[in-house]
Amino acid sequence: MLIKESIKDRLYLKIVQFFCVMALVITLYPFVYVLSMSISSQEYVLSQTVWLFPRGFSLGAYKLALENPDIWLAYYNTIWYVAFGTLLNVIMTVIAAYPLSRKTFFLRNPLIFIFSFTMFFSGGLIPLVLLVKDIGIYNSRLAMILPVAVSAWYIIIARQFFYSIPESMHESAVIDGAGELRILLRIYLPLSMPIIAVLILFYSVGHWNAYFNALLFLPNQKLQPLQVYLVKILISNSQEGIRHVSGDLIRTAYGIQLKYSIIIITILPILTVYPFLQKYFVKGVMIGALKQ
Repeated sequence: MLIKESIKDRLYLKIVQFFCVMALVITLYPFVYVLSMSISSQEYVLSQTVWLFPRGFSLGAYKLALENPDIWLAYYNTIWYVAFGTLLNVIMTVIAAYPLSRKTFFLRNPLIFIFSFTMFFSGGLIPLVLLVKDIGIYNSRLAMILPVAVSAWYIIIARQFFYSIPESMHESAVIDGAGELRILLRIYLPLSMPIIAVLILFYSVGHWNAYFNALLFLPNQKLQPLQVYLVKILISNSQEGIRHVSGDLIRTAYGIQLKYSIIIITILPILTVYPFLQKYFVKGVMIGALKQ
């Protein structure tokens, strides 16, 4: 049976669609503009006549950017932090979320309260810096991983997802003699790929965009991630990050395009990976949020 839409419903739908299109345009325009500026011909870049789509074509700025050894070092550091940091994050989150999803776990409620408490109150910035120094990881790669080893919010999301797995599967495994670790590895993890993908996506994006902790804990430039390098080029307007390029060349169209090309190089991996994880992202969040 078809439900006939009223004029009011149609009007409401059109308004929602209009605002969705406007949000898409506002969000998409900066990406298109940066990409266009990075590949347009130099004369159009200097004259500031590129507004949306590229005018002419040139990859000279990308060639200059990729010839810089500093950007490759920053890329390596970021990939290292993303790979090992995300691996640690997912392991810690699953280890914490699984027992909290078991109704027979006697410390479940106190631990849930403690985890939830940390979402609203923290020790502060100065105690965090002092703690990192006292445990001996200041100015090391571990300083970018251990302080953010787990997120209380993601533990709650994973815990909610584990609730959606039928309790009968756990009971059957217990009857067959399986221990909790085997149940987690053999039953729960294979059924939890959607939420695992969500955790990987959220944690990896967080590590990829990590900037503030790097400023606090990594004075050594050889350990700094890509975002710190990007700030030196864009905000600080420093030539230190592009010292292989002469000052005269920086003041030309190549110098302007160089900044735009570095932005594209920085965000390209995330834009490439995200579409493949999007379906798991939507499914995992919806199930984890609604199932009890």
